[in-house]
Amino acid sequence: MAPGAARIRLRQRWQSVHALLVLPVLLIVVITVADLRLPWDIHLGPALVIAPALTPSFAGPRATAGIGALALTAQLLIGVHRGGLATTNHIVQIITLAILVVLTVVYSVLRERRQTQLAKVRTVAEAAQHVLMWPLPEQIGPLRIASLYLAAEDEAQIGGDLYAAAVCDGSVRLLIGDVRGKGLPAIGEAALLLGSFRESAYRHIPLDELATRLDQSVTRYAADLETPEEEGERFATALLVDIPDRDPVTRMTSCGHPPPLLLSPGHVVTVPSLHPSPPLGVHAGAEHTLDVFSFEPGDTLLLYTDGVMEARDEHGRFYPLADRVARWTGDSPEALMHHLRRDLLAHVGGRLGDDAALIAVHRTPVERRHHGRGEMARHG
Repeated sequence: MAPGAARIRLRQRWQSVHALLVLPVLLIVVITVADLRLPWDIHLGPALVIAPALTPSFAGPRATAGIGALALTAQLLIGVHRGGLATTNHIVQIITLAILVVLTVVYSVLRERRQTQLAKVRTVAEAAQHVLMWPLPEQIGPLRIASLYLAAEDEAQIGGDLYAAAVCDGSVRLLIGDVRGKGLPAIGEAALLLGSFRESAYRHIPLDELATRLDQSVTRYAADLETPEEEGERFATALLVDIPDRDPVTRMTSCGHPPPLLLSPGHVVTVPSLHPSPPLGVHAGAEHTLDVFSFEPGDTLLLYTDGVMEARDEHGRFYPLADRVARWTGDSPEALMHHLRRDLLAHVGGRLGDDAALIAVHRTPVERRHHGRGEMARHG
């Protein structure tokens, strides 16, 4: 974040905290005035504890201690006005309020420390996400791209789902995958798969051969790190897609991964035919099928992980992805991701049971240039 933006946010937070501090101060004043004006047999002094108890919800330990001191001062004023501080009733009220104020300040200190720890966790998680999953570019040739990652584990920014893109000799290669498990334990396997893809995707090899190399990497990883209790449990699903810049014929290979959705103008959603092979790491030497489909200008290709399709609402119903995206076939990839994020979280009540990742790829028309005869000859 830029220093100027950080200063603005800090100033705004400072102003909002000081504006909220008016509430406990006003509460102390109202309780004190009311207690002084009410009959002698009615005591509102014990209600002063409400003010310092509210303060930690929006302010730190210092502000909480200040409000607590103000509440104690008000209690002393009430005691003096009500017959002196030597009475047993007022002594008990003052001691009780002082103890409650101390406990509230201690709670505020612990709460602020916890918030600092959570902020550090978020920072580390964001750094890990950027190191492992580089942000996808918004535009590659004729393709506009947007992505969305929703981690199921609290305070995590990355888990077992993954995606990556590579430019390869006039085409774009995309990987979306799902490592078994979720959250931090799956990051190691996700990193391995991403590294293997980035190493091999640029070598102009067919997708089925690329899938074989990824399969070998996952198999070696499982052989080296798999414990007897985990035998056969380390695997990953993956979908590889090769999208040429100027040819609508798009190729894909699935290793146990759900098929993409093809969104066309007019609220049309189709599922390209897919012949998946077993997930990576399950069957060494498995053959991988190369499927093709037409991805025309104006269409949007939506890749996703099973955490999206298997998201359930409170009644156990799965998220109807194809039906929902039919509403937004004419939207940009960025708008589509925005709609899906909001709609998916609303469907599950705000929290996913598994990591979820999505990539939206929109093909824009390629500008045709007029070539002279010499240039036409050079390009065949």
